[in-house]
Amino acid sequence: MSAIAIDHLNAEGVAALFERATDSLRQDPLRKGCCVTLPARGRLLATGDLHDHPIHFLQVRAFAQLERPDHHLILHELIHGERLTDGADISWRMLAKAAALRLQYPAQVHPMLANHEIAQAFDQPVSKGAGENTKLFHDGLVWSFGDDAALVDAALRGFIRAMPLAVRTENGLLCSHSLPSPMAMANFDLGVLDRELVDEDFATRTGAAWNMTWGRGQNAEQVERLAAAWNVRLFVAGHKHVEEGAEAPFARLLLLNSDHERAAVVPFDLSQPAPTAQEALLNAVPLAAIGAALDG
Repeated sequence: MSAIAIDHLNAEGVAALFERATDSLRQDPLRKGCCVTLPARGRLLATGDLHDHPIHFLQVRAFAQLERPDHHLILHELIHGERLTDGADISWRMLAKAAALRLQYPAQVHPMLANHEIAQAFDQPVSKGAGENTKLFHDGLVWSFGDDAALVDAALRGFIRAMPLAVRTENGLLCSHSLPSPMAMANFDLGVLDRELVDEDFATRTGAAWNMTWGRGQNAEQVERLAAAWNVRLFVAGHKHVEEGAEAPFARLLLLNSDHERAAVVPFDLSQPAPTAQEALLNAVPLAAIGAALDG
């Protein structure tokens, strides 16, 4: 299938792109509630936070080998990078690239909710070092589209809201941007994955989607409890700075970063039982190695 073109100067065209991608996510036959479940065949490439890193996006795209119809790719934390243009964040373009890739491979590319996307869609302040990211992102829309910025803004908010909260597999993986913090577990809705998300799920500190994407400080006991509740062999998440690109803090939790110089991704064989975190760690692939292979 040919690539979907993005006209970066046409607000109506960009908005239409996001709207088409929104429909694709909402109508996904693999989706139940706010979770997508992949079948026990083919390969899944799990990534960490990308934060508007265009070179790493290209490397991930190449390594995913989406031309093979049983290959899947997860993308999350796409926006709010540290590089600004005239003092504005134009990482809406990375979100558009993900939307276009989803339309090109609608059964294989799975953009997934993350805390920075939720912050942008619900006007929640967040910072990654360059300043207050939600304002900088809005400034980037105005810089790009002027008076038509609101048209694109509304469409991309819909695209974000349509993203699944998690992607799981029949062989026992569950990929999400993060997991709830231990303190949030007392009031966390363990049934959230089986239902559609509502506005309350995105509320700061109390919402299920907010806690699922903002949670930090997980411990082994809590991860085991979630694994038992959701029948998961291995969780794959991001949301934490992982110095080596991939780490396995617990037997059932693998953490990935895909946005810095030691960025890594991990391919999973969906026809085999999900590995332990330590076993998956051995299969981590540095994006630098993928880049070198492409350059060669």
